[in-house]
Amino acid sequence: MADKKKTEQKEEKKEIKEVSKKENKDVKKEVKKKDTKKKEKTKKEKKHTESYLRQVQKEMKLVKWPKFSEVIKYTISTVILCLFICGLFILLNLALSIVKGWFV
Repeated sequence: MADKKKTEQKEEKKEIKEVSKKENKDVKKEVKKKDTKKKEKTKKEKKHTESYLRQVQKEMKLVKWPKFSEVIKYTISTVILCLFICGLFILLNLALSIVKGWFV
């Protein structure tokens, strides 16, 4: 009887080991599949990024960049406009403070 139990236990252990080996193999296969999917995704992302950058480079060649004199001209006109608007707000503030002084 004891021999039968021992042999049954050994067989059960062997079966458990075989099942665990199969499970390990299945898990390893799944991990490999996931790894290959990740690699494929990164390759696709790299290709997408490279093509995007190429398109940007082509588009930048088509841009008509302003000349230095145009940049200076537009910068000066922008500063003058900002100073003019600032002056208007200063005058408005002054006028409102004078009007407020009449009523207080």
